[in-house]
Amino acid sequence: MNAERSTTRGVAHYPGIPAHAPVRARFLLLSCALALLAACGGGEAVRAPAPSARVAMPRTWPVVEPADPARANSVLMRAIGLVGTPYRYGGNTPEGGFDCSGLVNYVFRDMAAVALPRTSRDLASTSGRKVPVDGLAAADLVFFANGGSVTHVGIYVGEGRFVHAPSTGGTVRLDHLDGPYWAQHYAGARRVLQ
Repeated sequence: MNAERSTTRGVAHYPGIPAHAPVRARFLLLSCALALLAACGGGEAVRAPAPSARVAMPRTWPVVEPADPARANSVLMRAIGLVGTPYRYGGNTPEGGFDCSGLVNYVFRDMAAVALPRTSRDLASTSGRKVPVDGLAAADLVFFANGGSVTHVGIYVGEGRFVHAPSTGGTVRLDHLDGPYWAQHYAGARRVLQ
């Protein structure tokens, strides 16, 4: 499938879809993510905000130690290694492409032997314990809503960044939680690696 070809079948529901990143750019992103992982340190548990409270993104991102650093690192390395894989609605393999929840399911099943619900909505309501935005640790799931319903999920990698499969015509990529679109649609996080 040609990266420059536009599609009329599937309308992108997330903004800023770049053309396929050059291989050099993907390696740069992977190197940055590896540096973030090397900088992981300890942190404190933080109380979750009330569900009706509007979430403000932190000015600086606290470093919170994952409950299981080895498994979290495995999840992150696999997720980051899939950056550049094409988006495909309903996709759940590197060969066939991924949608957002397909990516999450594949990575957690493959690297942590964790079976998760298939849809982002089910992941948001049933998987793991809730985590406040300033208590995010590597490999936590981050959720986004549109019109009040969760419609998207990604995997937190640290320093306010997450890996996700954003939309039709795009690829698996790294984005910032405090980016204009993502901050406005942020709907919470859950920790599935306990």
